[in-house]
Amino acid sequence: MVQNTPIDRNIVGEQILLSNLPDLGRASIREIVRLVNKIEQLTGEKFIRMEMGVPGLEPPEIGIEAEIAALHKGVASKYPMIEGVPELKRETMRFAKLFLNIDVKEEVCIPCVGSMQGAMAAFMVANRSDRNKLGTLFIDPGFPVQKQQCRVLGHEFESFDVYDYRGDKLGPKLESYLSTGKISTLLYSNPNNPSWISFTEDELRTIGTLANKYDVIVIEDLAYFGMDFRKDYSQPGQEPYQPTVARYCDHWLLLISSSKAFSFAGERVGMVVISEKLYSRVYPDLKRYYTSDQFGYSMIYGALYALSSGVCHSAQYGLAAMLKAANDGEFNFVENVKEYGRRASVLKKIFLSNGFKIVYDTDIDEPIADGFYFTISYPGLTGSELLEDLLYYGISAISLEICGSTRKEGLRACVAQVHPTLYPILEERLNKFHKDFPK
Repeated sequence: MVQNTPIDRNIVGEQILLSNLPDLGRASIREIVRLVNKIEQLTGEKFIRMEMGVPGLEPPEIGIEAEIAALHKGVASKYPMIEGVPELKRETMRFAKLFLNIDVKEEVCIPCVGSMQGAMAAFMVANRSDRNKLGTLFIDPGFPVQKQQCRVLGHEFESFDVYDYRGDKLGPKLESYLSTGKISTLLYSNPNNPSWISFTEDELRTIGTLANKYDVIVIEDLAYFGMDFRKDYSQPGQEPYQPTVARYCDHWLLLISSSKAFSFAGERVGMVVISEKLYSRVYPDLKRYYTSDQFGYSMIYGALYALSSGVCHSAQYGLAAMLKAANDGEFNFVENVKEYGRRASVLKKIFLSNGFKIVYDTDIDEPIADGFYFTISYPGLTGSELLEDLLYYGISAISLEICGSTRKEGLRACVAQVHPTLYPILEERLNKFHKDFPK
């Protein structure tokens, strides 16, 4: 056991025991956050925080000023309409056309309290649309809280790690689940949290084609919209457009977050965009839970009404202003967040030079992009062991195991809170780690 570690070994070990977490590799993101906060408090030492996907950039002034203006106009005294303020619905419709190249109506663009709530509402309606189906198929690795939402709702789910099923292998693997007739919804993120893989157009076409064939609703989580920086998705109305399954199937919901791409996480506002065919579709089994059997009506006046009765009024105006500026070509939101790609490039090199490996390293035959997350492992250590050992060196992350990955030796690292001024500290700590744990 290494005694001389950058963070007091006794305090770290004691806090791990007091946390009552039997296996750090299965601890949730928030549990790791709580543990590290306590260690920092007791030791006075700052960690390199890589466990939580918290935006590390300032929010755009456009959104702040629009929100302040809305508050001055008195919106704080009024309940927002559940279906959203007209300005936000209109700009979301335009955004879908200009950055996704899909045509939707304002009606199907609905605000939510962050994509988390959008997913929850989607599960509440889509997984109850057919009494003969059981629940969701997750294409993993993925955001672990979405599975927690299914558990809270009592919905069953299946999942598989997509790493070995890219390209031509994806179709047969998907069909092995969908052909059972038991899958209501299919969910994935693109770019992916935690691996940062991005599906190709061919893979999205495969997903859409099979969803149509087996009448499955696709929930596409676009929390990291436009953030595969290998291509420039920043120009409104110009190719390339953000890849989406919406071009290839009839029944889909898109979760569009303001947290990462717009650095607006604290305001908890996002958008659900629903295909018009799904929005207007009638599912008789929805009457078991809602007053209407129409999907869109049940989403708004059933699920979202029950969850929050609307999204913060002023935050909707803030997001609407940012979307309008992006739509008008006055605000390049992608350029703003390219800093994450620059950080990832440097941080990967620091880890690799100290004996670490990248777990999810390619998109089929292309190196993985530099972005908000990357995945790491260290020879001879499981993910749980590596997570615990790194705490003694003042570095925090989460395990890939809780993300549904079969790569249990790996961790997810988020770059957002690692400001360039912290690079020398990280390098120093990893250099010592490498010497203390020679391969």
